[in-house]
Amino acid sequence: QVQLVESGGGLVQAGASLRLSCAASGDTFANYAMGWFRQAPGQGREFVAAITSRGGNLRYTPSVKGRFTISRDMAMNTLYLQMNSLKPDDTADYYCAAGIDISNPEYWGQGTRVTVSS
Repeated sequence: QVQLVESGGGLVQAGASLRLSCAASGDTFANYAMGWFRQAPGQGREFVAAITSRGGNLRYTPSVKGRFTISRDMAMNTLYLQMNSLKPDDTADYYCAAGIDISNPEYWGQGTRVTVSS
């Protein structure tokens, strides 16, 4: 079992930056690939970014590539999402996820809300 707790969301203006954090506890953090997903109001949940279990490979959805950076701190059991040049279209609830295969996550956090005003 893995427990995931996100933090760092908030209300910002377009062009601002935010850093989301996801603290993991329970099973060994290094066993799992990690990812960020988001769900905008009235929309389905979509993939944002992923990082492999040891951090060697990163993947992003095209709309955030070059603006968002996913990383993980193995010592702190924490996943991050640095979000720069935020746009109103980035407004969503952001969820941290963990899994052996991040395309089918086994564990989810409760979400943190990001609102970007124009």
